[in-house]
Amino acid sequence: HRLRLSHNMQLCSIWIKYLKYGEFEETVHHFEKECKNKGKVVPKPRGNSLRDSKTLIIQKDLLSSFDDGDFKVFFELWTEFVPLEVRDCDPHAQKLEFYLHVHFTIFPLKIHLGRHVPDFEVRITHFKHYLETRGAALSQTTEFLPYYALPFVPNPVVHPSFRDLFQESWIPERKRELEKFLTVTLTVSDTPRLLSLYTIKKKNSPKNTIQQLQLQLAEAEKRTSSYMRRFNKMQADHHNLIGVTAELVDSLEATVSGKMISPEYLQSVCVRLFSSQLRQSAAQSIDFTRPGTASSLLRASIVPQRPKEVPLLPSLDYDKLKRDLLGGSDRLKALLLQALCWRLTRSLQGEQRDTVLQAYVSNDLLDCHSTRQKPVLLLMRSKNEMVRQYMARLINAFASLAEGRVYLSQVPSLLRLLIESIRTEEKDSVSRENVLGALQKLSLRRSQQSAMIEDGLIDWLVDELQDSDCLSDYTLEYAVALLMNLCLRTRGKRKCAENPKYVLKVLTDLLGHENHEIRPYVNGTLYSILCIHAVREEAKEMSMEEILHCYSKEENPELNRQIEFIIKQLNSEEGPESDDEEEDDDDEEDAIETDLDKEEVLQLQPRELSGETLLTTEYLGIMTNMATRVKRRSAAPLGRSVDEPLQRPVTPISHRNTHIMQVVHTHTHTHILTQGIGSYSIMFWCPSEHQWCQTIPGGDN
Repeated sequence: HRLRLSHNMQLCSIWIKYLKYGEFEETVHHFEKECKNKGKVVPKPRGNSLRDSKTLIIQKDLLSSFDDGDFKVFFELWTEFVPLEVRDCDPHAQKLEFYLHVHFTIFPLKIHLGRHVPDFEVRITHFKHYLETRGAALSQTTEFLPYYALPFVPNPVVHPSFRDLFQESWIPERKRELEKFLTVTLTVSDTPRLLSLYTIKKKNSPKNTIQQLQLQLAEAEKRTSSYMRRFNKMQADHHNLIGVTAELVDSLEATVSGKMISPEYLQSVCVRLFSSQLRQSAAQSIDFTRPGTASSLLRASIVPQRPKEVPLLPSLDYDKLKRDLLGGSDRLKALLLQALCWRLTRSLQGEQRDTVLQAYVSNDLLDCHSTRQKPVLLLMRSKNEMVRQYMARLINAFASLAEGRVYLSQVPSLLRLLIESIRTEEKDSVSRENVLGALQKLSLRRSQQSAMIEDGLIDWLVDELQDSDCLSDYTLEYAVALLMNLCLRTRGKRKCAENPKYVLKVLTDLLGHENHEIRPYVNGTLYSILCIHAVREEAKEMSMEEILHCYSKEENPELNRQIEFIIKQLNSEEGPESDDEEEDDDDEEDAIETDLDKEEVLQLQPRELSGETLLTTEYLGIMTNMATRVKRRSAAPLGRSVDEPLQRPVTPISHRNTHIMQVVHTHTHTHILTQGIGSYSIMFWCPSEHQWCQTIPGGDN
């Protein structure tokens, strides 16, 4: 009976605490009144003094365990009294917990001055377990990456990577951080037990767990099936080779006894040997009686295939082309511009495309160097919308290639034409999109950046991005990327500082946009302009740090780390604003989008020619053997860390192709997997060498 009364009291207490937490004051009053009428005892609320004294005792025990290096007691108290949601979701708590594990791991080394002690092995095992469980979430953060090698270093005291850990100031700094954290965390108001029970149940819901396990199982089964197919093929090939080898050994033994091998027998062996590479009929038709035939085929089977020869496109009569572009009907102009654009965008990458571009440039297709009053470029001002659109498409195609940007940048009037067009064309028209794409790609070049900033393009972009929901994905992505490229320059940053509140509001609104492709460019812009003191002060006025923390809770580690860098920039002291005006152009990227020819609106009429057919029928020139100039390719510049916001001019298409870095943990080593297109390498900590080593695996493994 007393047990039942105790349970009733606890349940009533749980309900009352939850109702008070939700500020249901009237409900609490009626609930207590009804409990009293029904004879149910409601516990009186206790004051805060008991809780405060208990908090002080817990805090004292935690600090005492920290000083004594007693990691077992410390982490028992830490797990019990620091709320789970704080330990799992608060970045500051996760960082502190990581360094606490480092502190307890190296504690005996600091006390015993580096001498080996038995307790150290236990601590290393505990630290390894932490890295493989809770600590795995921080494995992609640059700040913590070196510590994942700590368990594999024989003597961390003398290792240069861990020099800071053994400074006298390191432990006092960690203790101050711990005291500050405990003061805030352990004195917060109690979360109602009813709410805690609901949160724990929801988090550990069998439905969520089953869904995660099902996804993992499906992926594992898919990988297993692929591996089994490859294994079965390799096993069959291996058995076939063993069988053929055994027969050939028997044949060699027979020749020692004077027995001859017939051509038919040799052919049957070769058919079996090449069954996986040649059709059986083809293998049987080969004359293996000729010496060296079989061995030549074997050696040829492992030689990499040469790329197929790609034919060069026919030469064109560019004088006639330009005459018709300037004096023909609007319909013919549009068809010619479309065909010229297709010849560039639909040519095969490599020698064929290089030849097309070199022919356009050497014949000055756009009249960039012409002294005539009406050059081809002025078609951007045509009254016919179709002509303007296909002229914009052709300029965008030129701007997509490095050599094309060099050609376009030699025309001072081009930027004025493009900026004039982008201000006058209808929103999200195909013409406007292509002009914007061309401007964004031209912004890879410093001279073009300077001209765009001087022409007030930053103000236009910020105004345009204010109403981002009305923009197409292409316009939005290229507008934000263009803004970032311009803001990497000192003049661009100072331009934003003229109205920092407006610029910051537009950028923070973009952080929450449903199109996540724009996030790296928004982060790069914020990181750049926050080096200006006036922008930082305005950002602090509008509580920028709290806004950024809201967006760092998404499940995207790379973007979360970029936000960490932005917050550091926000809280930094006055930093250098110079962007090295003497730096050369870093402009070697070819970036033709796969959908550059999207939304074709030019419909053919009967007997009308278009594309390559139009060019080769009406404008075929004298065939030339002009050697294409080899495109210069400098060594790839040292890439930024994926942790940091973008700090170099990029185009959206090229940014998607950049390498990614991923850290992978096994039970014995920490690996850094650097993956690119069609290749990857592995960096691993080598204990014997005390350094990071690199390996480049081969094959498909």
